[in-house]
Order: sequence, then structure tokens, then C-alpha cells
Amino acid sequence: MTTALYYHPVCQLHEMGENHPESPARMQVIMDALKENGLDRVLEYRLSPEATEEDIRRVHTQDMILKVKNDIPAPGDYSYVDETPLNQYSWQAALRTTGAAVAATDAVLAGEIENAFCIERPIGHHSTIGEAMGFCVFNNIAIAAMRAIKIHGLKSVAIVDIDVHHGNGTEYIFSYEPSVLMVSYYQEYLYPFCGNEKARANMVNVPVPKGTGGDVIRKVVTEKWLPALHKHKPEMIFISAGFDAHRDDPLGDMNLVEEDYAWITKQVMDIAAEYSQNRVVSFSEGGYNLKALANSVVAHVKTLARVD
Repeated sequence: MTTALYYHPVCQLHEMGENHPESPARMQVIMDALKENGLDRVLEYRLSPEATEEDIRRVHTQDMILKVKNDIPAPGDYSYVDETPLNQYSWQAALRTTGAAVAATDAVLAGEIENAFCIERPIGHHSTIGEAMGFCVFNNIAIAAMRAIKIHGLKSVAIVDIDVHHGNGTEYIFSYEPSVLMVSYYQEYLYPFCGNEKARANMVNVPVPKGTGGDVIRKVVTEKWLPALHKHKPEMIFISAGFDAHRDDPLGDMNLVEEDYAWITKQVMDIAAEYSQNRVVSFSEGGYNLKALANSVVAHVKTLARVD
């Protein structure tokens, strides 16, 4: 079976201002690193289609969609959807990124591919039902998970969030949806300055102090995540693959390395093999040191594709 890579060139045209950390260069270094490591010979490259507004409305309000769609700035200018700046290509990029979420979910469930990695720009896991936050526009992983439930009829799915920042939007969207289990770690007292205010059985989101390394995270995965995942028995798993918990990342203060990301991915794949018919879709999220981002994505994708 195949691992697919979903991407679209227009996503590289989305940018939020000079020196913004979520820059087009992030997508370029990922694409370059995959090729340099020979993964272009292993992956099935697929251009992301455009999502429909109906796809997006399963998660977001019509008002939020129209904010993004109707306020396209002139070339060289920026507009804002809540706190997130947009340029002239952002609406198109958002449609393609969300389209990747939809297409990858459909293709995995159809048995066309085993799993997929989607290069997200704009990223998504902070956005709530009606608000764009933290470099994010539409919550692509939530749109994918909701499609698996509402369109494909799955009864249990899991979301695994490995970003250094708490996926507050994802938690908010699924707090009252018991068919979705979310597991994550995140650096406490870091943007968005929230997490787990109300304990819920389907939310296993573990705050950790700054400086936390891979040894502690592996213990969190083993002692907190895996028991919850085994109990939930997900029919499909979605990964918010942020790599800003890396020790070299400028926006976080954790100490993970590439081997930790490969190990976490392997644990997720083992759960998928047991309960989910190996069905996994992963979405790039944060990661702002370009070298660390590229190397971490390679480690993650090699594990997804079972490449040594």
C-alpha cells in the first residue's frame, strides 16, 4: 500500500507578511527534504483539489467562511480574519489545504492509499468553529475527522496532536463529540494559554513544562495516550503533525528531536494497525526552524511510509 503526499503550489503563495515565522519557505524546505532523502520515489504525489464550502461548513460557521472569502486583499496588501493575516492567495490556499484533508480522508477510506501526509498552508489546529487563530484559517484536521464521521459513517476516530502549542480549536470543536478522542501534549503557559479547563473523557491533552524532552514525552504517550487509544479503538487516526516541540525551534521551549517524532509516529501506526486498518492521515502544523522542520518531517514521513 502507498503513502500519498498531498500538496498544491498555490499554498506556497499564501504568506502573512515579511519575517512572519509561518512562511512559504517552510513548504519549500519540506518538499526539498523529501526529495533529497529519496522519498519522492516512494510517495505518491497528489495535487490537492479545492474543497467545497459545504465541506468547510461541517466545522465552521458561514460567517467565518465569508470573512475569508470576501475580504481578499489587493496584491501586496493584507486583510485579517480575526487575528490571522491573509494575502491575495490565502482563500485559494485555504480551499486547497482543506481539499487535501477531504481528498486524503476519502482516498484512505476507499483503500486507494494506506495513509497520507498533507502539507498544510495555512495551518489549522487553533481555529475554532467561528474564529481563526494563531496562524490558522480553517481547522483542516477537524474537517477531515468530521467528514469521516458524517459522510463515511465511522463511529470512532482519534486525533493525535504533537504540536508544541495546544490544539485549542480542535479541542473546542470536539469536546462534546464522544466519537472523537483527542490526545496531545503541549507546553504549558504557551500560546494559546489554555487547555483542559474542563476535563472530558474524550480529551487526553497533557500539559508539560518548558524544557521537556523526549524521555518525558515517551512516558506521556505510553502511560496516557496509548491506554486511551486502546480503549477508544479508533477506526481512523488523524495527526496534527507540528514539529515546533523540537529543541531547535524558536517559538517553543521543548527538547524533542527527530528520533522522538519517528517513535511517536510508530506508536500511532501500531494503534492504526490494530484497530484502524492502518488508516492514518497526517497534517503539517507548526515548526519554525527550517532545518529542524525538514528533518522532523522526513523522520515522520519515513515512518508513515515504512522506509528505513
